[in-house]
Amino acid sequence: MTQTYVTPVTEDRGIPTYKTIVAAGSKFDRRVFLQTAVAAAAAAGFGCGRNGTPWRFFTLDEARTLAAMCEQIIPADQDPGAAWAGVVNYIDRQLCGPLGRFRETYRKGIDTIEASCRRRYPASFADLDAPRQIEVMHRLEAGEVEGEFGPMSSADFFGVVIEHTMQGFYGDPRHGGNRDGASWKMLGLPYPPIRGRLKYDLTKL
Repeated sequence: MTQTYVTPVTEDRGIPTYKTIVAAGSKFDRRVFLQTAVAAAAAAGFGCGRNGTPWRFFTLDEARTLAAMCEQIIPADQDPGAAWAGVVNYIDRQLCGPLGRFRETYRKGIDTIEASCRRRYPASFADLDAPRQIEVMHRLEAGEVEGEFGPMSSADFFGVVIEHTMQGFYGDPRHGGNRDGASWKMLGLPYPPIRGRLKYDLTKL
């Protein structure tokens, strides 16, 4: 059995990447990975900051909760998951730009999820084990989590998080997610997709 240690490595451009070391005799810990991923992103100074945090919009606790949710939507296996790919950084950046209309939805939605988890378990969403996190997300999807989600239901909020997670994971890295083209590499794309330019060898399809 092996354990995967994820160590933050800050590049010259100030964006953390992750060095993966596989050692014999231990097991991968998803919770440690998420804590490391969010902490490393914070340490690198993403964004202009808000109230002393390095995030543009989210607080540190909000970013940690959202990272755990996104990682359940696209979990790491032999390929990087949503947390490593910087999906939360994508959402954080876009909430201060084109997705600004969803600010209230995320602020109220994450706060409601945290309040629900603390009443029910009690623990923060990010501190729950994977089965309980999935249970909470099933309840969100079914519209069974009571509370404020901005101008929408918990089911609608869950749909928004899924949509933005997919955008951050599969989109162009210049928008803040898909670190190092992780999803493109997973799909076997030989070049980053460039609009209006075809670089694929169609004879091999």
